[in-house]
Amino acid sequence: MVSEPGSAGLPPAVRVMGIETEYGISALGVPAGEELHPMQLSNHVVKGYGWTTTTRQAGWDYETETPLRDLRGYEITRQQAHPDQLTDDDLGMANLILTNGARLYVDHAHPEYSGPEVTGALDAVRYDKAGDVVMATAAAQASRALGYSVRLYKNNTDGKGASYGTHENYLLERSTPFDRVVTQFTGFLVSRQVITGSGRVGLGQASQRSGFQISQRADFFEAEVGLETTLNRPIINTRDEPHADATLHRRLHVITGDANLSEISTYLKVGTASWVLRAIEAGMVPTGVRVDQPVMTMRAISHDSTCQHLLRLADGRRMTAMDLQEIYLNAARACYERHAGDLGESARIEAKDIFTRWQDVLDTLRRDPRELADQLDWVAKLQLMESYRDRDGLGWGSPKLALIDLQYCDVDPQRSLFAALVRKGRMRRLLTDDEIEQARLTPPSDTRAYFRGRVMEKYGPAVVAASWDSVIFDVPGKPALQRLPLLDPLKGTKGQVGAVIDASDDVVALFENLDN
Repeated sequence: MVSEPGSAGLPPAVRVMGIETEYGISALGVPAGEELHPMQLSNHVVKGYGWTTTTRQAGWDYETETPLRDLRGYEITRQQAHPDQLTDDDLGMANLILTNGARLYVDHAHPEYSGPEVTGALDAVRYDKAGDVVMATAAAQASRALGYSVRLYKNNTDGKGASYGTHENYLLERSTPFDRVVTQFTGFLVSRQVITGSGRVGLGQASQRSGFQISQRADFFEAEVGLETTLNRPIINTRDEPHADATLHRRLHVITGDANLSEISTYLKVGTASWVLRAIEAGMVPTGVRVDQPVMTMRAISHDSTCQHLLRLADGRRMTAMDLQEIYLNAARACYERHAGDLGESARIEAKDIFTRWQDVLDTLRRDPRELADQLDWVAKLQLMESYRDRDGLGWGSPKLALIDLQYCDVDPQRSLFAALVRKGRMRRLLTDDEIEQARLTPPSDTRAYFRGRVMEKYGPAVVAASWDSVIFDVPGKPALQRLPLLDPLKGTKGQVGAVIDASDDVVALFENLDN
């Protein structure tokens, strides 16, 4: 067995994080008798992307996956679990490990892109947007292969009662009491949708009532804390599956977020959450941020596009979502001032930028949310809807508005209304198309995703399977498969193994050089 590549230790100032998105899927113009189950259709999408690249299909290494282990100290049995919770079985569906360190696979009835591990908010945006390009390419290829149009949507609901997720993952110190995370992070998640919502036509899980709301996901949450992700959804998910050394870390699996197209919405979504979690770990978030009836409050905030709803805290105080967000912002700033010396220069620059943008957005939401139509998804979508309503005299129950909602998030840039806004200069950007294309092809340099992506690029035929914390190789001359552990997310970086990979012409040489 070869030792883990790289050096030891996870600096507490570094936040390892990532975004995973299930995309909505449909097919148009399907000949009679050729209809496919969404899972089969998704399988064609994933395989379609593989046909366009040098990426080969590889298995997923489920050895360290623990989807039924709960952070509260117990594990449910497979017999007790809902089938959707059994994520450690791919049911024979396609699985691709991409050269950028990401995973593309079929998750139940949806194609899912799970971005690589990153350490900064802008990198999270970069690889999330790369996923949109991957999916647009995959859908186009699947359409050509099947002979009819396969459509993918970066959204979170079909408008008929089904919801699918955009999940964030943040690596935390296990020493932080989990009850502190529950009591102090819930209010942040409940109130942040005024910044991170992607907008939705329809109120209620199945759009039973007409109207517009801020968040695609808010109506689908039914509990404050729990292990599930697809039923009885909790605001705080308790799955204990760190994809790292479990004695040191826990992975907070955040399932409340919307699928954002705006780069600024995504940047603030992960950037603000990362800093709030730092403040919680440091014990610097005030204890009085607990929201009374968080599930109902989450929906109420989403249903008020004026952002004037007054939520109630557990201590009886009433305030807007922006007021509560500002409490978190102040705690994050105080945490930064205390720990800025532990950060690198780029991390300090990014932190200050996040705080400035966070404050500006909160101030503007108080003044007039419409001023943020060039930055936030839900405001851009609402403004677009209102223009059609004014022009055509449409009520919120009009099917045309539901179609516009869907077309906003089409991954095909020729059909996407979001992409049209970008082309017209009506949405601000943080990245260029060239930067996103580079992220589609190459991994981040400062996490284990670098090793995963580079070995897929250079030694793909020798990779039998991989996971977030392992790669399994078939090495000529070895009597058994070689499983290389990657339990430390900051091992296997470009600085640690880049020269070794560059100098190794084949997988045999790689293992020899890693042993030296």
